[in-house]
Amino acid sequence: MLINPRPESSPASAHDRVYRGLRTRIMHGEIGPGQALTLRGIGKDFEVSMTPAREAVRRLVAEGALTLSSSGRVATPELSNERIEELAALRSLIEVELASRAMPRAHMALIERLQSINGAVSEAVAHKDAVAYIRTNLEFHRTLYLRAQAPAMLAMAETVWLQLGPTMRALYGRLRRTEPPHYHRLIIAALRAGDEPGLRLAVRSDVTQGLKMLAS
Repeated sequence: MLINPRPESSPASAHDRVYRGLRTRIMHGEIGPGQALTLRGIGKDFEVSMTPAREAVRRLVAEGALTLSSSGRVATPELSNERIEELAALRSLIEVELASRAMPRAHMALIERLQSINGAVSEAVAHKDAVAYIRTNLEFHRTLYLRAQAPAMLAMAETVWLQLGPTMRALYGRLRRTEPPHYHRLIIAALRAGDEPGLRLAVRSDVTQGLKMLAS
């Protein structure tokens, strides 16, 4: 479990804590696609009552991170090929633009930070740790995109990551990765060279290649 449960102080703070903790678990692929969740189980995990658990689930359903059936079953989504392709296209559109906007502010300290994070990605791959791989991979992208200073656009990208989290876990299992993403090195090289067309191509390839394979 990623979080350390704390005593429930107020319904609002408890709800927000459950929402953020569960959101992180879904985004990082800790929960596989199609896995059912119960309010009782969520409440037990986070040591809260049913009300904050229900409110957190409601928000995550609205964001597309969870599905709610007519019978009341809550689960992580199992995405169709069409949905995967749609989300891959969104990643391409949004993240290429974020990277392009970040480039003028990509000074050496940022490039060195990205290099360091990519080292953590490599370690996750070496240890065959799917959750650590997804977490560090997203940290790599988020660190770059924060330099774009486009918070609304970044929030949209994170919503896509959230919807894809369980599917990315399934994708990792299919890829059986043995080395870090090749395109991360190309992203770093393009930033060093100030090569915006090269950066846009590297980001587009990185965020769509694996998902396209999953949908094929």
